[in-house]
Amino acid sequence: MSNLTKNDNTSKDPYLRISKLTKKFSDFVALNDVSLEIYKGEFVCFLGPSGCGKTTFLRAIAGLDIQTSGRVFQQEQDISALPPSERDFGIVFQSYALFPNLTVKNNIAFGLENQKFTRDDIKKRVEELLELVGLPEQENKYPAQLSGGQQQRIALARAIATSPGLLLLDEPLSALDAKVRVYLRQEIKALQRRLGITTIMVTHDQEEAMTMADRIVVMNHGVIDQVGTPKEIYREPQTLFVADFIGTMNKMKCQIKTSESVTLGGMELSCRKHLITSGQSAVISIRPEDIIPGNALDEKADQINNRINVTINDMEFLGSYWRIRLGHKILSESQLIIDLSINAKAQMEISLNKIISIELPPDRLWVF
Repeated sequence: MSNLTKNDNTSKDPYLRISKLTKKFSDFVALNDVSLEIYKGEFVCFLGPSGCGKTTFLRAIAGLDIQTSGRVFQQEQDISALPPSERDFGIVFQSYALFPNLTVKNNIAFGLENQKFTRDDIKKRVEELLELVGLPEQENKYPAQLSGGQQQRIALARAIATSPGLLLLDEPLSALDAKVRVYLRQEIKALQRRLGITTIMVTHDQEEAMTMADRIVVMNHGVIDQVGTPKEIYREPQTLFVADFIGTMNKMKCQIKTSESVTLGGMELSCRKHLITSGQSAVISIRPEDIIPGNALDEKADQINNRINVTINDMEFLGSYWRIRLGHKILSESQLIIDLSINAKAQMEISLNKIISIELPPDRLWVF
């Protein structure tokens, strides 16, 4: 699969174009021939587990880690060899990186002073930015006097002070507690839309990526596994890694029968069309919410394609829903997970060891 993925709006030239980027640290390949196009005004998230290359990718774009090979173009200008100071971006780090000895207003003004803005222009710009991030009364405080969420907003204000063309966010919310994180991701997304600034954010938090990004770049072992909208990534995964990494996914070992069917423990199941050769071993996957539960045991279920009777082995209460684990002889030692709302669980009178029928819709059964 090609790493080069275009936005739907192919009539526009990309704002940022990365071509065949490779980064090696001695014998370790952190990025392996990665290509990507990002369009003006997009909010793109680099998502993946620790060590997948997403932060290295961001730092290569910024010029903080120069690539071993490959090129980076910003508005068709080759910036591959430019030092960070000559690239048009603002950056916010996980650690905020505010100057502890400078007040809030002086932190924000730092980049403006280096660009020779007049004192009056700097004062006006700082006031605008403090208003923009919702902290107009904090200008004379020092970073240590602010909460983590406030410090991150000041770091954001400093990053956009010089009106850069590109905003880079390196796990900006990971050091904050859950409630502040949820609030700030809404604020950052709203601010990005208001400014129309092209933004790249690195995160390992799939919920963060799903709620904030226009497109998600899923990375694994230094390459791009898939690029797409949050809905495409979740509902149309192209690899087993993407299917498993994003959300929860049931996985079962199977044998390929035809291009639209598999056998699982001797039972034939219809599935999505695939290109795997008949007779090969594979993995069949389905999301918990895609399994259709029946109200009770169906005497004919195991004789009907994609319907089976299962035993409720375990139940977990997770606040807004129940996670139910189901067993069947065709699953061997593995279990199927199904998520039910509190009301659905009550209406179906779900209890441990009860046997119910379920249906596995063929169009939601993925084969990898």
